[in-house]
Amino acid sequence: MDFPRPKSLLRRAGEASLIASAAFALAPAPVLAPGLSPLAIALIVAFLILSLGIHEAAHAWVAWRCGDSTAKDLGRMTLNPIAHIDPWMTIIIPGLLAAMGGPIFGGAKPVPVSYHRLRHPLRDMALVALAGPASNFLIAIVFAVAWKLCLGRAGYEPESLMVQVLLYSMFANIMLTAFNLLPIPPLDGSRVMTWLLPASLRPGYQALERFGILIVFLALYLPPVRRALNEMQRSILDVIDALTSVIA
Repeated sequence: MDFPRPKSLLRRAGEASLIASAAFALAPAPVLAPGLSPLAIALIVAFLILSLGIHEAAHAWVAWRCGDSTAKDLGRMTLNPIAHIDPWMTIIIPGLLAAMGGPIFGGAKPVPVSYHRLRHPLRDMALVALAGPASNFLIAIVFAVAWKLCLGRAGYEPESLMVQVLLYSMFANIMLTAFNLLPIPPLDGSRVMTWLLPASLRPGYQALERFGILIVFLALYLPPVRRALNEMQRSILDVIDALTSVIA
């Protein structure tokens, strides 16, 4: 069984707004699928919040393994999403924007990392950053497996609540993976880019972070960025399809 290629999903995903982990990611907002029931939307959002908690915990765990226990000491190395919620950026602002029918922009509480406590600061910052998108990639695989099992062996209809929730939750985590890998400060991909850049270019690149939120938001409206993001999502989807093909 092949994954469907719902181009409208990927296109609308590129037009959705931001829900953040330590950096930012695209949200499976109701605008993605106006036909979804309120229960389906609530479950998808619940799974998204849980995924964000895992994303944050992954950052904290890798930082701890690399020598920095700051996040662990502050109780952020937990799968409990409540520990990662910022009342304004995670709940109030996205809720108001959703009620107004506009793009949903928000953020989770960033995981604190003490750069100089890491054993190999530059490299370890890149590893800490990669942990978040990697966790969402693995979560997307879990949802993909469950989705295929429901459609294939369990015989659920494509329009059933469970199948829709699993499909959109998978796409949400694919979006989290792809978006956070963009090399735009302060996204996770920028930490990897900082590590890879020549030392002479790092200060100027890192200075962009002070305008990071604005740059990220504006970048989403640039056709090249949106095309790149959509291609990344499609590539991740293809990899997941290949990895889970044994289930079909």
